[in-house]
Amino acid sequence: MAIDFEIPAEAKAVREKVRQWVADECIPAEKLIHDTDSYKSVLADLRSKARAQGLWLPFIPTEYGGMGLGPLANALVQMELGKSHLGALSMNSQGPDDATMLTLLAHGTEYQKEKFLKPLLNGDKRVCYSMTEKAAGADATGMQTTAVKDGNSNYILNGEKWFSSAASAADIAVVMAKTDPDAPRHQRFSTFIVELPDPGYRIIRDIGTMAAEGPLSHIMGGGHSEIAIENLVVPAENLLGGEGQGFNMGQHRLAYGRLRHGMHNVAMAQRALDMATEHVTTRETFGRKLKDRQGVQWMLADCASELYMARLMLIHIAYKAEKGMDLRQENSIAKVFLAHMVHKVVDTAIQLHGALGYSTDTPLARWYTHIRSQRLVDGPDEVHRWTVGRNVIKAFERDGTTAAAAGGDIL
Repeated sequence: MAIDFEIPAEAKAVREKVRQWVADECIPAEKLIHDTDSYKSVLADLRSKARAQGLWLPFIPTEYGGMGLGPLANALVQMELGKSHLGALSMNSQGPDDATMLTLLAHGTEYQKEKFLKPLLNGDKRVCYSMTEKAAGADATGMQTTAVKDGNSNYILNGEKWFSSAASAADIAVVMAKTDPDAPRHQRFSTFIVELPDPGYRIIRDIGTMAAEGPLSHIMGGGHSEIAIENLVVPAENLLGGEGQGFNMGQHRLAYGRLRHGMHNVAMAQRALDMATEHVTTRETFGRKLKDRQGVQWMLADCASELYMARLMLIHIAYKAEKGMDLRQENSIAKVFLAHMVHKVVDTAIQLHGALGYSTDTPLARWYTHIRSQRLVDGPDEVHRWTVGRNVIKAFERDGTTAAAAGGDIL
């Protein structure tokens, strides 16, 4: 009996449509953006065209205005959108908005869906997610921000947040805070929807990072903010998913975010490898084309191998998601692998371009400084490796073999 890797025809068709969209519209549009006004006009034009072609919210059900794609088709789409920094934005599929939309869709009340989810789906507003804190770092259960109920109508929040991505571009913030310090560790936290601007939710600064940033970075939602939360009044009707559910909902949305980062990493790595290969086929040194040198061919081979493994991981995870299977182990493995994969491929592309790759005349240098964050965001490598390693031990103690934690039950 053969193993079937055939992708359904409808998924192939939508992938091809999105591939052409990115190549014909998004990548050329990158050169048209120079300031805030041009960014807004270019994005508005892209979004109008995308919606006219039915390219909008790939992961959202059709009854909410999306394309209604399942995990496999969405993975294929995201692996195309990541080739351009305008790809996801053009189809309203950018993070952190995407995962928050899914959270509101799954856990929001009808009031919350109408008031907060609807404008996000329409592309009229942006949202940020405020969970991380200096005091807690990778341990989300170490959060110190508190939410105290004031009678029956409001919660009062106090604390601080750190690295709230896209906060400087957001109209809505989803904030996690401690509501019951005496509850079991993972049931102490709740999630609140906050309309911005609000004097109780104050952006202290956009944190400078090693990523190459320009004047448009924060306008496009690429910044990471430090937040002071001081007597922030949140109506009880803005409590999302019920008290004590904040941690579980947060892990669910982060799981999708990790996969989306991975899918976009594949797209970026593919574009980088294409650029490198195009360069070596035309560049001549010491009387020979770079493409004819065995060392260069080995470098390209290593990149191709990394991309092959990355795609297989994501397709297998999409398969498990389609079947409703537990994919936490594979998700953590892939999160770490894909972060290192994109770094290796982009680094190799820079090396093959020589000084040109180190310059800002190509996007490679900007990508290189940006992707270093992939080993930190949505859980640092070490936390995921710790989790994966514990599962390896559990599998052995249960089964007498580690296979179940190492892809042994792949089908």
